[in-house]
Amino acid sequence: MKRLPLAVQAVADAGKPTLRHRPLIGQTQADELVRLYKILASDTRLRLLHAIERAGELSVTDLAAEVGMKSQTVSNQLQRLVDGRIVASRREGSRLFYRISDPCVTGLIDLGMCLLEETGRLPEEADGAGEA
Repeated sequence: MKRLPLAVQAVADAGKPTLRHRPLIGQTQADELVRLYKILASDTRLRLLHAIERAGELSVTDLAAEVGMKSQTVSNQLQRLVDGRIVASRREGSRLFYRISDPCVTGLIDLGMCLLEETGRLPEEADGAGEA
């Protein structure tokens, strides 16, 4: 059985049609894609998403500790991700816990990492932060 490319498999797993099977992207869709990529085009937000994916769900305090940033900075970046409907939150007492709300996002980041690895453009992290 032939194995699907990573991106195609992620799309299939999400129950969506592949790009090949969609009508040509219209201007509104292109604008929304640009908006999505702008949200993801932040080293801080990518690191936050990776930390959330690894844990499944994290509070702001735990997330700040995980990535070595101030809670206020993390909160500001999380708000961008919430506004983009990439993460969702739930309240437990006075704490908010964040989780990735769109499974396609992790596939997109996985694909980006795969592309960098395949082309030799993904340097090893000296502090082990790149380990899974």
